Amino acid sequence: MIVFTGDIHGDMTKIYNFITFLRDNWREVPEAIVILGDVGANYYLNGRDRKFKKKLNRLGVDILCLHGNHEARPQTIDSYITEEYHGGNVMVEPEYPRLKFLIDGEIYNLDGLQTLAIGGAYSVDKFYRLENGWQWFNDEQPSEETKRIVERRLELNGWKVDQIISHTCPTKFIPTEMFIPGIDQSKVDTSTEEWLDKIEDKTEYQRWLCGHWHCDKNVTDKFTILFDSFIQ
Repeated sequence: MIVFTGDIHGDMTKIYNFITFLRDNWREVPEAIVILGDVGANYYLNGRDRKFKKKLNRLGVDILCLHGNHEARPQTIDSYITEEYHGGNVMVEPEYPRLKFLIDGEIYNLDGLQTLAIGGAYSVDKFYRLENGWQWFNDEQPSEETKRIVERRLELNGWKVDQIISHTCPTKFIPTEMFIPGIDQSKVDTSTEEWLDKIEDKTEYQRWLCGHWHCDKNVTDKFTILFDSFIQ
């Protein structure tokens, strides 16, 4: 069993409580929990991150991490290596083997579903972060090269997968009720969402899950945004 949930931003409370509830009630504990971006394990890039990773690694399940916008890409961190997981490649640090970062454009076999991973998004609080000395990562959005990799993988797969998991969502599915007051939306870079619109239009899929928007919402019968909820 593999379950999915939304952003945790360096706070593992909901993951810990979920697993503890299952164990206390003699229920099946999942093989893996997929976090749909902004895990926060590569945010501070110092000992604070290492403490958090150590705790995640001790949970007794695989933690599969999609890349969000508020974290460094593991490809930019020397301690990560590539290994195979469920039919695709993931980035792993040997010290924390149960913490696995999914790679954009890879297709994984998750519970029998061909699952395409697409991470990244634009930080609407970018300038606030820069002004206050908070972390901001200039490669937070998928690059043109990454987009080509995703498109090529879909082309080779006949533009058909069972499931797509992404951090943000296509423009057509943006939950506008979650817009942050005071942010001038005309200045927000929506290029990733616009590109995902094209992917959504062209790809045949059964289900699409995303995080990023800090809400739980079934946008359509095939498209779901996750934050606090866990679904299989």
